[in-house]
Amino acid sequence: MLNADQRARVYHLLVDNETFCQQLKAQIHSLQDLDRLAREHSQCPSARVGGDIGIFGPGKMAPEFDEVVFNNEIGQIHGPVKTAYGYHLIWIARRR
Repeated sequence: MLNADQRARVYHLLVDNETFCQQLKAQIHSLQDLDRLAREHSQCPSARVGGDIGIFGPGKMAPEFDEVVFNNEIGQIHGPVKTAYGYHLIWIARRR
């Protein structure tokens, strides 16, 4: 169960193809890598700011996205995560 009081700072990349998403994931070893690849390839409006989607709590994103953000390890790449929008790579910068 997600803690409604938690907040996370998250960056992500969104594409419409799982294979391409896996190929991009193999190139991400740091937040700087994600920033660069999001600017080049992400189909989300957040691409212009390197995939930065800011700070949010549970229930603000798709359930599949929230599940990763509020349960997985901070400071590394996660995904592909499939939602109705496509395939995401997610970097959790911090959580409190």
